[in-house]
Amino acid sequence: KYIIQERALPDIRDGLKPVQRRILYSMNKDGNTFEKGYRKSAKSVGNIMGNFHPHGDSSIYGAMVRMSQDWKNREILVEMHGNNGSMDGDPPAAMRYTEARLSEIAGYLLQDIEKNTVSFAWNFDDTEKEPTVLPAAFPNLLVNGSSGISAGYATDIPPHNLSEVI
Repeated sequence: KYIIQERALPDIRDGLKPVQRRILYSMNKDGNTFEKGYRKSAKSVGNIMGNFHPHGDSSIYGAMVRMSQDWKNREILVEMHGNNGSMDGDPPAAMRYTEARLSEIAGYLLQDIEKNTVSFAWNFDDTEKEPTVLPAAFPNLLVNGSSGISAGYATDIPPHNLSEVI
């Protein structure tokens, strides 16, 4: 099994890397969706790390912040209140100061997940199941693009306009 390739390269079916998929799934599972209020980022990161992604809080928070930056994504998947960095390279505020929730379009990546539309696998400690891929209702990989480098592989897919892709 090639773990580095799985972590560094997005899955073509939903356009997400594992940490991104786990963030979206966990926030959705916890009810942290766009129709509800924002939740402290530290709480969401703790839930994600404890249930699905045991690789450190900074990598989870960094991925969450990147999914909220409109200068890095055509369609943001996480809405964030507070300082989420800047185009000039200023760092985001610490997770204890920011609040986040799923964006409306992120709901389309998770649409019908409760209807057994995708396969689930056990998490790292076999206590909970997580989706192997999200049932994306739009081509997120083309819309938001992605880049990643792994052992012997690299990808750099530019973002595209949603209305031109669909």
